[in-house]
Order: sequence, then structure tokens, then C-alpha cells
Amino acid sequence: MKAKNENALISKAELTNRHIVMGDTTSMRLEIVQPKNVVAMAGLEVKDSVSSVVELGDIIACDTIDLGNNRIQINATYIVQAFDSGEWHLNPALVIEPDTIRCDIPLVIKVSPVKVDPNGDIKDFAPVFEPIRKLLDYVPNWVVSLWWVWVLILAAAALLFAYFKWWRKGKNPLKRVKKRLPPYEEAVERLHMLKGMQLWQNGREKDYYTGLTDILREYIDRRFGVNAVEMTSSEIIDALKHNSETQLVNDQLSEILAVADFVKFASQRPLADDNERSFQRAVNFVNATKPQPVTDNNKTSKTNNKEGKK
Repeated sequence: MKAKNENALISKAELTNRHIVMGDTTSMRLEIVQPKNVVAMAGLEVKDSVSSVVELGDIIACDTIDLGNNRIQINATYIVQAFDSGEWHLNPALVIEPDTIRCDIPLVIKVSPVKVDPNGDIKDFAPVFEPIRKLLDYVPNWVVSLWWVWVLILAAAALLFAYFKWWRKGKNPLKRVKKRLPPYEEAVERLHMLKGMQLWQNGREKDYYTGLTDILREYIDRRFGVNAVEMTSSEIIDALKHNSETQLVNDQLSEILAVADFVKFASQRPLADDNERSFQRAVNFVNATKPQPVTDNNKTSKTNNKEGKK
């Protein structure tokens, strides 16, 4: 349906559904061709003074197409709603002050009444429906709106936990931990490194004996389960006095610790031979207490039996 007023605007109108039930809605689509600088307002003219029955609602869709020559096409879709039954003739209108451009051919909409049983009982309003609630529905709105605060709190708690569990103790969970050598191999390696540092040769006897005794204390701790790191020299000797594995070298260990205490606490400088002798005694102590490989008695007995049969 097109208006004949070619000098002003050309509009085209159509209804999505021409037959509806009273109270329902349908949509009316208008195609308006107009100059770019014209402001038009769509309206609805209803014949027979029934404007209170049929109303033009809000616009639900609108797009503009540039046609060139300073003209545009506006495609707009409006909601139409009827509040009484009957057949109504509608005229879409475009208002351009001071004129109103109308479509020549009116639109017709048929509105059917709602089916009601006149003999039926009068029913009350339906009961209030209790919506299905999820877990988040029970959470206060201020908790949900401040979600970023809870994220920051959780992140801070995670950092505090990591600090007190690892970094405060000097441990880094992201750092790959190197596998520690067995006690004997570690002690031999550290003794070799200590010798290569040539501490006493450079007048650093105190550092030399501190390093030497630290190696022995940690070796005894790991090898025999004696907390030698926290013990005095005499306490270490007493703890190993009845150990069958150290009985042959306890005297050498005692002499090393005695010379070390003499150097560290009395600030005395031993002779070069004493330094060499202390180092050799430390090597002897470690080698003498080296763990022996465990042999399988069953395999040994079988081997002996085979050799005996031969």
C-alpha cells in the first residue's frame, strides 16, 4: 500500500497478522522513503473514533538504507495491540509538521473475543508461582556484585599460604629439587672441594677447620642418625662410643675435633703437618664407616653349592 503524495513521502505498510485475539499484539511494518533532512513521526489513524481500542505501541526494529540523491528508506516495525473485539480499519500516517501524509488503502485487523464460559464459576487469581531457585539465588546481591573483592582475597590468602609453607623456609616449590647424594658420596665430594680451596695454605685455618668439622657433623647425622650438628665435640664422641662401625676410628675423630676446637676457640694456628693430618683422619673416618653393600645370602649359598658340586 503506497501513498500517492509523491512530492512528500512514500510509505508502505503491512500487518504481520491480520487476525488476533483481544489483548494480543501483532506487528506493523512501515517502509518510508524520505529526504535525509526530513524528520517524520509515524502514527496510526483509526476510523470510527475507536482509537482507544487499537493502539500503536513501541518500535521494535528500525534500519535505514541510503538510496542516493539525498533520499533514504526507513524500515520500521511497530507493535499494534487491540483491546476490543471487532473488525477495525486502520490508516498508518506519517506526521510532518504541519502536514500529515496518509496511506490511501487502509489496513484491516480482525480482533476476536476471548472465549469465556458464561455458565462457569468465577475463578480467583492464580496462586503465586514459586520460581525454581538455584544456589546463587540465596547469595546476597552485594556478595555477587563485589566478586572481584573475593577474588583478590582468595589470591592474597593463596600467597600467604605459599609464603608460610615454602618461601619462609627457604623452599621454592617452582624450583626443581636436585636429588641429594648418599651420605658417603656427599662427604667425599665435599672433602675434595675443601682441599681444593686451600684455606689453611692462605692463612685461613679457622675457616678450614670449620668446614672440615661441618662435613663430619653432617655425615654423622645422615649416616648414623646422630644429631651431631647440634652437639659439642664431647657429646659426639659419647654418642659414637658404643657404635661398632666407628670404634676403630673414634680416636681419629676425637683428635680432629680437639684440634678444631683449639683453632676455633683459642685462636691458635696449628702446624702444616697438623692440618694435613686432620684432613687425612677425616678421610679415614669417612672411608672406614662407608656402608657395605648388602649381599643376598640365598644367592651366595646357591653359588657355593654349585661350586662344591663341581
